[in-house]
Amino acid sequence: MKVLLTGADGFIGSHLAEQLVRDGHDVRALVLYNSFDSRGWLDGVDPEVASQIEFLPGDVRDPALMMSAVRDRDAVLHLAALIAIPYSYAAPDLYVQTNIQGTLNLLNAARAAEVSRFVHTSTSEVYGTARYVPMDEGHPLQGQSPYSASKIAADQMVNSYYASFGLPTTTIRPFNTFGPRQSARAVIPTIISQLAAGKREIQLGAVTPTRDFTFVPDTVSGFTTALTSTAGVGEVINLGAGFEVSIGETFDLIADVMGIDATATEDPARFRPANSEVERLFSDNTKARELLGWRPRHEGIDGFREGLRITAEWFTDPANLARYRTDSYTV
Repeated sequence: MKVLLTGADGFIGSHLAEQLVRDGHDVRALVLYNSFDSRGWLDGVDPEVASQIEFLPGDVRDPALMMSAVRDRDAVLHLAALIAIPYSYAAPDLYVQTNIQGTLNLLNAARAAEVSRFVHTSTSEVYGTARYVPMDEGHPLQGQSPYSASKIAADQMVNSYYASFGLPTTTIRPFNTFGPRQSARAVIPTIISQLAAGKREIQLGAVTPTRDFTFVPDTVSGFTTALTSTAGVGEVINLGAGFEVSIGETFDLIADVMGIDATATEDPARFRPANSEVERLFSDNTKARELLGWRPRHEGIDGFREGLRITAEWFTDPANLARYRTDSYTV
């Protein structure tokens, strides 16, 4: 397929771009324009893979550029978003402009181009703190941060274009994806990068909340399956490992995997406001299994440990670790 991939320069997007090329798709990769001509994480991929990608610098907030970007494409995989929750407290307007207006711009472009598939990226944060577990797609949506509120709005806009105009949309709702290349604003890279840099007293936010961590190759396989499956049209589909673990337990697992004796301390600067903290996330991935035939290869405690081991190996490579600031809090 001829695919437009937005957010291709980011963590999940860069892994997805590589897989799409390997699967034989024609990939146009939207990367955020910058004066350094940086393509984000795609700067470091296999040159043979990179040579098969059409790079398009730009911004989803520009409607005219999105019309041009989607023209002649069969499908859109929309991953571009502002995702850092702490920064959404400081700059909520940017989250509305990027996550809501940017999604609307792409929907209009996809409708005009009559694409055969529009795969939109949601987030488990739209659920807020679990009212019941495991959390299926019918769980109430709760905007507990400006980020999650902006993603709820974007999700609903996508749903409306399916209902109103028949645009063949699928909304993929990943839970907490982790792996190589992830930003240090996320908890697993925060822990691993500090340990790899020699720190033995690791600063974290709250350690009691639980998360459902999914290794990035499994999240990528969910997107590639949704791209080609007709069963998911008009649907919202969770991608989660179906495994719940606390931040404190995650710290202990990482320290064990890395063979390091360390302690975790809570840094008040890293805490969310009390009513904004999502205390529990635990997915029900039944719909993904039944509709898409998807299941995570890295399941349960053993799968989680294996993903952590691979992630730690990547971060402990000096060339990779040098890209992270381990002595300061990344918002």
